[in-house]
Amino acid sequence: MSRVEILIVEDNHKERSLILRYLEDIGAYPSFASDVSEALEKVRTGNFCLVILSYETLGLQTHIFLDAISVMDSAPRTVITSNTPSVETAVALIKAGAMDFLAKPVQRDSIKAVLDLVLEQKIDKLDGSEPQRPSKKIEIITRDKGMEKLIALVDQVADSTASVLINGESGTGKEVFARYIHDKSSRRKKAFVAVNCAALPESLLESELFGYEKGAFTGAAARKPGKFEIASGGTILLDEITEMQPHLQSKLLRVIQEREIDRIGGIAPVPVDVRIIATTNRDIRASVDSGSFRDDLFYRLSTIPLNIPSLRKRAGDIPFLAEFFIQKYSLIDGRRVKGLTDAALSRICAYEFPGNVRELENMMHRAVLLAKAELIKPVDLMMEDDEDDEFKEIVKTGDQQAVSFSIPEDFYSAPLRDVERQMIFHTLEKTQGNRTHAAKLLGISVRTLRNKLNEYREEFGDIPDI
Repeated sequence: MSRVEILIVEDNHKERSLILRYLEDIGAYPSFASDVSEALEKVRTGNFCLVILSYETLGLQTHIFLDAISVMDSAPRTVITSNTPSVETAVALIKAGAMDFLAKPVQRDSIKAVLDLVLEQKIDKLDGSEPQRPSKKIEIITRDKGMEKLIALVDQVADSTASVLINGESGTGKEVFARYIHDKSSRRKKAFVAVNCAALPESLLESELFGYEKGAFTGAAARKPGKFEIASGGTILLDEITEMQPHLQSKLLRVIQEREIDRIGGIAPVPVDVRIIATTNRDIRASVDSGSFRDDLFYRLSTIPLNIPSLRKRAGDIPFLAEFFIQKYSLIDGRRVKGLTDAALSRICAYEFPGNVRELENMMHRAVLLAKAELIKPVDLMMEDDEDDEFKEIVKTGDQQAVSFSIPEDFYSAPLRDVERQMIFHTLEKTQGNRTHAAKLLGISVRTLRNKLNEYREEFGDIPDI
């Protein structure tokens, strides 16, 4: 058998020694990490089959660790240990991707049982059969009592066939709720297919939803299954349902009633088994009253109606979510930002966030990139009502000379990934393409900069010559 390497993330010396003794007894090779950055770096560069992680050591960052490794190729399995285990915490962490949750002091038999299962799955994979590995779980991060009641309702109805209609402002997390419902249902091992009803004209949306037969129209060179067929056995999300035209509303009603679809150009109906979740950021009852949305379809879709409150109506979530996003993007982007100054916290708590959670996440990501200290200051937030219209002092060299540029008009509304890319290209231009110098200015490693440029090259093709 090949060398069995295990990472222990534990800052309690007694607990580390206990686990170490168990692992050495069974011939495993342990390594150690004491914080989330060190743990992620070792997972990226190592060959671990298992991580034994103390919840007391990482706290909230445990979720960030699980989220970060979930997208890695050949990521190790993770077992969480805790001095104060609770059912709620265990369930949340297993949903987030943990393999198991063990109470401290950890028992030898428990570790052996977990390791035996991991190695058995590893052998299965080498033999060509893919082991059962849980997919990335969906979490809804909140401390708001109203949101907790809403989640409890979702938990109660998720494993049913009932259609769900989710209403809420843009950025409140309607798709997150839809994916959460799918993840909690018996359909979770089947497809989740999302369709934006506002993104395509009626003719294209019809072919996307219902598919078409070969020769149904010019250009239909082969039969194409629609999204309902692809989602059969699983869940389909119809985003911005109020943008659907009346003709398609009639066809959708038939799908719900008859559980079958008609391909464009088809001669026979095709049976489908799909759970429908629809979302809208509009007053759908007003659309029904005006006649632009069918009342019979509305009642069919809204068997389970969910109304997600705006972030300004659950302001107590703002500091909690801000902390979560700061920790998340500090890890992803290799920064050491730890939180907000009191002034910055007061600033975001007083802001109404018309873009809701999405806007808060983007703001914290941007602030993590711009912060020059461990705590984010108000100027780092770059809020829209700031008087200063220039983004200055992104990063500083040892002689305090700043790299600066004027902010384009669409900077505030641009996706954070685009802002980050602009910053990197601008800094490389200022350093005449010197990656070592640019990485120093940006506060990241040369390796991180190289990885970013490779990502841009894969996504966009040629990148500008620097």
